[in-house]
Amino acid sequence: MNIQGTYDYLCRARRDLWAVLEQTPDEILSKPVLDGDRFQCIKDLLVHIAAVEDSWLHEDILRDTPIWEAFPKLERASEDGTLYAAFALAELLGYWRAVEASTLAYLPTLTDTELQRPVQVNDKTYSVDGLLWHVLIHEMRHTAQIGVLLRLQGVKPPFLDLLNYLPTA
Repeated sequence: MNIQGTYDYLCRARRDLWAVLEQTPDEILSKPVLDGDRFQCIKDLLVHIAAVEDSWLHEDILRDTPIWEAFPKLERASEDGTLYAAFALAELLGYWRAVEASTLAYLPTLTDTELQRPVQVNDKTYSVDGLLWHVLIHEMRHTAQIGVLLRLQGVKPPFLDLLNYLPTA
């Protein structure tokens, strides 16, 4: 698979995840089920997934304004913490949809030259290709975490394995 194909899988899996989340009671999505300073509830993880994609793509790869600046209530989206329990799920998914639309507009512009372009982040240099793979894998790991958190609270998570989205021969 390539970046575009993997992102297509993530978009399709997101639809299934979002559908389950939209049917899940808010008290489950907002409940602090994880200890620590970061991501105590499912909503925190949702914003984190979208904000990481937003930040890497806009701030680092494109050197552009992040999408969250168009969502003033989410002005702290780039920060970690338990900030989003009180937000409506629709608002958080609206932000994620905007990030997705921006990424979908960017991906067709990828060329071999763009994928190999170096991106300086602090004192390290990465390729665009490497950063995009980081974003994709980051989402997969956190959506798996959300699936476990849903299951622990009695909600059946969607079947998000790649196998579920591959065409059959």
